[in-house]
Amino acid sequence: MGENIKINIQHLTRVEGHGNIVVDLKDGAIIKCNLEIVEAPRFFEGMLRGRSIFEAQHLTSRICGICACGHTLASIQAAEDALGLTPSDQTIKLRKLLLHMELLDSHILHIYLLALPDLLGVRSFMPLIATHNDVVRRALRLKKACNDVCNILVGRHVHPIRATIGGFTKLPSENDLDTMLNNLSNLHEDLDETVELISKLQFPQFQRDSQYVALVSDDGEYPLLSGDVGSTRGVRINKSEYKKITNEYMVPHSSAKFTNLNGEPYAVGALARLNMNCRKLHSKAVEAAKKLNLSNGGNNPFLNTAAQTVECVHCLNDAIGILEALKTSGIDYKEEILVGANETSAIAVKAGRGVGAVEVPRGVLFHAYEIDEEGRILNADIIVPTSQNIANIEGDMRAIIPGIKHKSEEEITLALEMLVRAYDPCISCSAHFLDVRFVD
Repeated sequence: MGENIKINIQHLTRVEGHGNIVVDLKDGAIIKCNLEIVEAPRFFEGMLRGRSIFEAQHLTSRICGICACGHTLASIQAAEDALGLTPSDQTIKLRKLLLHMELLDSHILHIYLLALPDLLGVRSFMPLIATHNDVVRRALRLKKACNDVCNILVGRHVHPIRATIGGFTKLPSENDLDTMLNNLSNLHEDLDETVELISKLQFPQFQRDSQYVALVSDDGEYPLLSGDVGSTRGVRINKSEYKKITNEYMVPHSSAKFTNLNGEPYAVGALARLNMNCRKLHSKAVEAAKKLNLSNGGNNPFLNTAAQTVECVHCLNDAIGILEALKTSGIDYKEEILVGANETSAIAVKAGRGVGAVEVPRGVLFHAYEIDEEGRILNADIIVPTSQNIANIEGDMRAIIPGIKHKSEEEITLALEMLVRAYDPCISCSAHFLDVRFVD
């Protein structure tokens, strides 16, 4: 287009909320380059005040229909931290299995329904039904299998009902374990074909030395459910000090808070996790990372979709390993949590403060609660991955615009759409992600 560009991209919607992208380039200089989040506050933290800590996971799972299980797990982790509870090994295994299913399900949604149309040169998933019917059927098979496992494990995927403080209100039967294991074992071929498909696609070539943040640990496990919080700049802190990482602040053009670490924006999500922990992936995922040229992570945000593909392989294989281990050890049904009128009677309640840090599909999610001696929530703080990514997205926009300013309106539009979409922001899952309007 040239040295003078005015762009107004409105209605950035996927799950909840709205956002605009405003770019003003004058004589080749960037005057304005904003990602404007204009959604109204949702007040979930305010809703929690005065409620029982035992209600928190049910309320916060409503924050997001895609990451409902992740919010549930982060909420439970924060509650148990505040109450001084340590979950059993069996409970941890089942929670990891649940988290694997959510990551796999959400990543498949983004890879196939939201990112793939751009990479295949169409504007939505619908045309692929006619041109790539086998690909469409593969995506639906993968998602259905994940949903079926979640239904068995926690009653339903969206807003789970069986995961609770201390464990699960209903544990899977031997038949349930066999069904889940069979469902997942049948997905190897579909995921192999997914890796093959992604390996053949051309992603935009763009590099920026971003700072990445993810959970880290000293053991050999790819950390998703627990760990410290670390960055590619060498920062490592306990999750209780999460505010030293996030450092939330407000900007005039957004109703969402921005974050920074040591004065610098950062990115969370699949690519961040690979950059921090790629050597801890399952061996099959290591092979996938090599095939997708992500053995050491990378600095191209467009490759977050490829990183999600690697994590799909990891989550599937690790989930199968968990199920096989549970079948060998057997389920201890004495650990079932009985709930009812005296829900809190089996768990000692005390005043305290707790923090949960869980890697959900789009990055590390923080829940923090302060409770009184009766288990009522006095204060709550929830920081979602998309809020942590906004400032880094703006940094990517500022870096990519000079290299595409000579292109047509359509090409600039597509580049900006793909850049924002690559982060897989947890907002509305709509067929048309960004409505772009060029201002004369």
